[in-house]
Amino acid sequence: MAELLVSARRYQDIATLWARAALAYPVSFGLLVVGGTLITGLDFVGIVIMFASVDQLGGFGLREIALLYGATALGIGLADLLVGSVERIGFYVRTGRLDVMLTKPVPLLVQVCANEFSLRRVSRILQGGAVFAWAAWVAVDWTPARVVVAAAMVVSGSVIFFSLFVGFACIQFWTSDASELANAFTYGGNTLTQYPLTVFPAELVKSLTFVLPVAFVNWYPCLFLLGREDPYGLPAWLQLCSPVAAAALLVVALAVWRAGVRHYSSTGS
Repeated sequence: MAELLVSARRYQDIATLWARAALAYPVSFGLLVVGGTLITGLDFVGIVIMFASVDQLGGFGLREIALLYGATALGIGLADLLVGSVERIGFYVRTGRLDVMLTKPVPLLVQVCANEFSLRRVSRILQGGAVFAWAAWVAVDWTPARVVVAAAMVVSGSVIFFSLFVGFACIQFWTSDASELANAFTYGGNTLTQYPLTVFPAELVKSLTFVLPVAFVNWYPCLFLLGREDPYGLPAWLQLCSPVAAAALLVVALAVWRAGVRHYSSTGS
């Protein structure tokens, strides 16, 4: 626990330096945040426009889809803000900067995730949070249990996307540049979970549950929040398993990270 707290402190120190650099130009920073919020908001605008022609999509209305959309946007937004820089691991390998990081008395994963911390990525969180807040207000009949599940959903969704960012970024230890492959699973997973999984084949839904568990980012906990049974007849207890799925995926991602670091043998070798 003490080691984890020290790592968090080192991450905060590095991220704070980059945040101060961004805030040194407040007008530019403000415009970037506003622009980013508007651009990311176009995804949801597209969904709203679609509902001008249909009443439901996969058995879900606009308010329910807004809940799904907001939950996954918060999850990937928090993960992207905190660890999105890990996607640059291939660049660090090719340029030799990873060798420099290995000489510093700070955990390598902390350095890679905090380096070039981009505070403007908060725009995705602001936009997703606004949609989620509206949907939660109009679509959910709140109880204490649902409050707990909603909080666990946001945290677990962030951990799941964190694990995807880190795990798939590790491919670059072997290939030097596979960021687009990683994006297919991180941002691609976010795109899939913006919509009710009832629009996809049952086989894909089971894969997103038991193989690459992105369905736990929002699908299963949102079913619980909305008081709906699983359309595919899967057990109801899955709706409470987001923390378990997040913990399992995190263990796998950290194991892959350690394997990648052990494999790395320096740019000059």
